[in-house]
Amino acid sequence: MLEITWLGHGSFQWKLETGEVIVLDPWLNGPTYPKDHQFDRIDAILVTHGHPDHLPDAAPLAKRFSPVVVSNYEISLWLAAKGVGNTVGMNKGGTTQAGPVRVTMTHAIHSSGIIEGEQIIYGGEATGFVVELPDKRKIYFAGDTDVFGEMALIGEMHAPELSFLPIGDLYTMSPREASVAGRMLKSKKVVPMHYGTFPPLTGTPEELAALLAGTGIEVMTLEIGKPVNW
Repeated sequence: MLEITWLGHGSFQWKLETGEVIVLDPWLNGPTYPKDHQFDRIDAILVTHGHPDHLPDAAPLAKRFSPVVVSNYEISLWLAAKGVGNTVGMNKGGTTQAGPVRVTMTHAIHSSGIIEGEQIIYGGEATGFVVELPDKRKIYFAGDTDVFGEMALIGEMHAPELSFLPIGDLYTMSPREASVAGRMLKSKKVVPMHYGTFPPLTGTPEELAALLAGTGIEVMTLEIGKPVNW
């Protein structure tokens, strides 16, 4: 069993039955972050790219809990310069152990500049992750991306049972593109994310569900701050 808590926008907490906690793209200052959420432990943090709604809170959390922090190579250097230890800088196609899970870095189509003051620092390329749980089930976490043909290869090589896909539009794919991604990945369930945070993010889970009707793919819509078991 995996306990999944949506922390708003593109941020999630995954808690294993054995107690380990994985945090993905933490954004604690986001407008939809559940302010009553408390972290008791963090064993691994996964960062998909360098934008301010995905990266900055990784450093303070890492300093507090000393988890493994997995990101692309450039972001790992940036985090290390901020005093974060135990970073794993990797690249697409690579696999590493991150606490209790195995993590493979995948492609994503998105930008990744790190905003620091009035500067934009090169943050490498945006990525996604395939995460293998101790029970061997696999999850695809797309990060911020458009649909791309290699999602069919992710489905073929990794067969993720659950996929997390952005649907908001404007900065990522909309439900239309996400429905194509879902078909290529062939996951049994899809969790929509990165929508509803700001007015321009207009995509909805209902639109995605309508586009996937008849495919056998379940759209698993989460409530912010409400844990669900998978």
